[in-house]
Amino acid sequence: MTATSVSDDAAVAASGALKPGDRLVIGVLLVATFVVVLNETIMVVALPVLLGELGVTASVGQWLTAGFLLTMSVVIPVTGYLIQRLPTRGLFAIAMSLFSAGTLLAALAPGFTVLLAARVVQASGTAIMVPLLMTTVMTLVPPARRGALMGNISIVISVAPAIGPTLSGMLLDTFGWRATFWAVLPIALVTLVVGLLRMTDVGESTGAPVDFVSVVLSVVGFGGLVYGLSNIGHTGDSGPAVLWGSLGAGVAGVALFVWRQVSLQRHERALLDLRTFGFRMFTLGSSLMMVMMGLLLGTATVLPLYLQDVLGFEPLTTGLLLLPGGLIMGLLAPFVGRLYDRVGPRVLVIVGTVATSASLWVSTTFGSATPAWLVLAFHVVLSLGLAFSLTPLFSSGLGALPARLYSHGSAIFATSQQLAGAAGVALLVSVMSARVADLTASGAGKAAADTGGVRAAFLLAAVLSLAAVVGAFLIKRGKQEDVPA
Repeated sequence: MTATSVSDDAAVAASGALKPGDRLVIGVLLVATFVVVLNETIMVVALPVLLGELGVTASVGQWLTAGFLLTMSVVIPVTGYLIQRLPTRGLFAIAMSLFSAGTLLAALAPGFTVLLAARVVQASGTAIMVPLLMTTVMTLVPPARRGALMGNISIVISVAPAIGPTLSGMLLDTFGWRATFWAVLPIALVTLVVGLLRMTDVGESTGAPVDFVSVVLSVVGFGGLVYGLSNIGHTGDSGPAVLWGSLGAGVAGVALFVWRQVSLQRHERALLDLRTFGFRMFTLGSSLMMVMMGLLLGTATVLPLYLQDVLGFEPLTTGLLLLPGGLIMGLLAPFVGRLYDRVGPRVLVIVGTVATSASLWVSTTFGSATPAWLVLAFHVVLSLGLAFSLTPLFSSGLGALPARLYSHGSAIFATSQQLAGAAGVALLVSVMSARVADLTASGAGKAAADTGGVRAAFLLAAVLSLAAVVGAFLIKRGKQEDVPA
């Protein structure tokens, strides 16, 4: 390297600006991640339609979203290893190829089973993209600009699932549910080609071997927990046995997974390095993020069911009603990121969690005569609260870690989010289904039963939101010196 190039790099670092090549890498990853995360909720408006066309119940059909998130929570722990082992460009190619293949399979799926399998393939690619993006940003972006860049990531991770229902509603109304996949496939393929042609590798790869025992334990642990939660609303003689058996296997699997990682990290071979939890702000940030993502994706699944089954709205109307909230999250995310760089996370997270909780308590009053403007106001305030919460939690949590733990911290953050999202979807839909079944058995009409089920789900979400409000007062800007090495 010449003296001139060294001085140029030093000037770029001093100014906090990104080099053109680094901006290109982050830009491609942002677009790719937006496309893949969009599919987390693109099926929620289509779910009532699919239940009828494919002949499945709500508790089974919700696996199109919960199964997607569950697959991510199982695959993401491996990405900490993959990011260290494989070059950025190669890992990007694997992720987008899996996602594109799953999207094509979903568009051609003849029935529910194949469609669910396609969603699993899609999720495998999505699981790699999210931590890859976060690790790359933490590696390339100077600390002074991370808040603003994390604002862009928040657009991807929060806005993409927020506008998924709108896009789905528009396509459903005109072309049917398969169009939701055909519309995404060309964008995914173009992003894949551009990335292969223009992306460069970030950081250096290592030769660390993967621990397959850890992979198996993560599948049993995380899979068991979410599958157990999804069976809360199931009835029948085998219901309690499946519920408690799955939860028991999940708890045991997670406990063994943690023990295995603690043993392996002494030799730098852990699938997920749990020393990240030695940093208080990372632990608190990831915990609050789990609550917020569970509320976001659980509510995003229940709300369209309420709008269509109780209020009788068409899919297009449902999607348009949810659009303002998604746009607000997108417009606010960069602003919140810049505000974070100036004032820190605590005030922002307090405002965000209080707004989220207040909106959810209002939703517990929803019924068959609720006006559309009140539902719109609820969703806008909910979106405002999430916009003010997500970026500060990302930045303060990952900012507390040293550089050597970025890939593991990103993977843990992403794993916990998707696990919480899957649990939120499964738990809220299961509670809703259980309440509907109880009311139907007691002689209530369909409208009354559906209303009672939605209220029960929203009440649970509102109670859970109180934990986020309490935790918000403990948040502060993450600093590596907060905890001894």
